[in-house]
Amino acid sequence: MSDIPLQKTPLHALHLELGAKMVPFAGYDMPVSYPAGILAEHRHCRDSAALFDVSHMGQVRLVGDDVAAALESLVPVDVIGLAPGRQRYGFFTNAAGGILDDLMITRRESDWLVIVNAGGKDADIRHLQTNIAHRCTVQPMPERALLALQGPKAAEAIGRLAPELRSLVFMSGSFVRIAGIDCFATRSGYTGEDGYEISVPAERAMALAKALLALPEVKPAGLGARDTLRLEAGLCLYGHDIDDKTTPVEAGLSWAIQKLRRSGGARHGGYPGASAIDAQLSAGPACKRVGLVGLERMPVREGAVIVDAKGHKLGHVTSGTLAPSVGKPIAMAYLAANHALPNHEVYAEVRGKRQPMRVSPMPFAPHRYFRG
Repeated sequence: MSDIPLQKTPLHALHLELGAKMVPFAGYDMPVSYPAGILAEHRHCRDSAALFDVSHMGQVRLVGDDVAAALESLVPVDVIGLAPGRQRYGFFTNAAGGILDDLMITRRESDWLVIVNAGGKDADIRHLQTNIAHRCTVQPMPERALLALQGPKAAEAIGRLAPELRSLVFMSGSFVRIAGIDCFATRSGYTGEDGYEISVPAERAMALAKALLALPEVKPAGLGARDTLRLEAGLCLYGHDIDDKTTPVEAGLSWAIQKLRRSGGARHGGYPGASAIDAQLSAGPACKRVGLVGLERMPVREGAVIVDAKGHKLGHVTSGTLAPSVGKPIAMAYLAANHALPNHEVYAEVRGKRQPMRVSPMPFAPHRYFRG
């Protein structure tokens, strides 16, 4: 056990007031669920709108004329081509092509906002400061909180407080006043649903959260529902489905590497691990992240070994749950590429028994992003 006390987000007192069950996560005391429970919170997000506290994540402001080119020296994505007000998913890579962390990059009119994962926040900020602080200003923003409002009724609900947010499209952002509070909101999230992520000054986070929770569509949701929702959406969790030993190609994230950053492209390479990633893009990886759906009811958890009918090891599960929206066990796993084929039947070893599973396309539950 660490002797370092857990950090608290600006909404910590609200979580306790709402009766949340608190757990340690990435060095923070975070709500895993509220009295309604994970299943009800998951379903409410799929049916209406759920509010998540994601203030443990890292927010970093980058300023200067060279930000885009500087960032492109660390990530294999097209940053220079990102228009003001637009957002893009990316990842830091190491010399072997492994993923150091995944992140969201938003270009604003006069600066850039980068959102990184809570667990890697300190390392990511050091990575930026070490590698590009001589080219642009790298400004961590611990004084800001981050809230996520997710679900099919999120736009209708928040639109009563800030009507202009209804017209914002997926992966775009703008400065906005919500319930009289100055915020920066993007139409994005980690649930597969339509919704918003809202950066707000920490001292106004409580007032914003209460204003959102006062909307009839909105209920609070914790980390438990966030995990089952993102798994149904086929979204990776860093440290589980991706890490510094997995490449974007193995992880099925090649879609995030635009053609102009690939071999033969106008701005190919120039980032750590480019040669390894280009080689995999060309020849294919030895293993791939796949979705699995259980053919029986037994849930399959992280770490379960995947075998073929003869018991030969094919790979391992990185995330798994009994999916509320699907009604079946689902999992993400890495399988040898020759077995990572649609509808291929494999077996997960659970408590000494083999559970039959079928390779399935992801997402398991359809994405419902608002694209205009």
